[in-house]
Amino acid sequence: MSPGEPKQSCGSGRAAADRARAAVAAQRPAPRLSSGRPHRAALHPGAWWLWAVSLGVAATRTTNPLLLALLISASAYVVATHRSPAPWARSYTAFARLALAVLLVRVLFAVALGSPIPGTHILLTLPEVPLPHWAQGIRLGGRVTAEAVVFAAYDGLKLATLLICVGAANALASPTRLLKSLPGALYETGVAVVVALTFAPHLVADVQRLRAARRLRGRPDRGVRGLLQVGLPVLEGALERSVALAAAMEARGYGRTAEVPARVRRTTAALTLGGLLGVCAGTYGLLTAAGGSYGLPVLLAGVGAALTGLRLGGRRSPRTRYRPDPWGARAWLVTGSGAAVAALLTLASVRDPRALHPGVVPLVAPTLPLWPAVAVLLALLPAFVVPREPS
Repeated sequence: MSPGEPKQSCGSGRAAADRARAAVAAQRPAPRLSSGRPHRAALHPGAWWLWAVSLGVAATRTTNPLLLALLISASAYVVATHRSPAPWARSYTAFARLALAVLLVRVLFAVALGSPIPGTHILLTLPEVPLPHWAQGIRLGGRVTAEAVVFAAYDGLKLATLLICVGAANALASPTRLLKSLPGALYETGVAVVVALTFAPHLVADVQRLRAARRLRGRPDRGVRGLLQVGLPVLEGALERSVALAAAMEARGYGRTAEVPARVRRTTAALTLGGLLGVCAGTYGLLTAAGGSYGLPVLLAGVGAALTGLRLGGRRSPRTRYRPDPWGARAWLVTGSGAAVAALLTLASVRDPRALHPGVVPLVAPTLPLWPAVAVLLALLPAFVVPREPS
């Protein structure tokens, strides 16, 4: 065997292996070239907020517990199917617990402090504390009637529904993306609001992380002792996050404004202030019977003046937007579904107030009105038209 034969056999072996790999690669489908576009466009965060605020407006038009429970269920279903795994999306549970606490406090106040609602069904009688003459109309203890408790429960459930709708907006809309969509004139206010709204989600995430760490170490995470042991690290983390946020804002030139002529500043202030006054006067005119003729024109003029003022005010803080969120057909559908619920419940409260405000004197069981309930079901439209967030 000559010295070149092993080399020839090794070379032929490599060639055969290369041919085999080429044959396997030829059988595989060719990869598709990416077009550079995202797989899907995320929904505009303003649409989620308008949807949730509209549900909150609808909740203010009724005290029927069945309709309020239907509103809560609709918002909870949309949140369960479309919230993202981001930390700020976990705030819905915290808002739900806060709503439950508000409901319980409202009922306890009615029991302890009394209620102006007359009633004949006495549940219990508490020891009454005598008060001076200047505190007439207020009592501590005394008779607790079923009518007063039910009225307080209806009122507390309405406020709880409002809080849950705000929690749904926090869980569905990204605060940073919402900040990018604000006009330049509202940028400083938007930053303050976004920082305030993200405080609760970050606080909930810190508490969950610290409680999990304590459980892994075999230490108590419940009760007063666990709360005290968790509270100090949470406060320390909040202070560190505040310092880091302030440094990041300073490094990015936050608060710096461009030079604007004095006449433009005066015009902006006049338009904005006059527009807000026009909005207030127009809204008052629409809510009163005497101002029905001038309410809508004044409201539209005020909105136009305020928008013009915001447009001019945006020149003081020039900003660029990287990949702005488009307002597409899905955003219109989501916003329209919430606005339709608010409008239909407002109309129902005018046409059939007894169905949307069940009486407590005499005490009767609430009934579910048909077409207002169908109107509330329109709030489920985002669950079917908006793509779900990837897990």
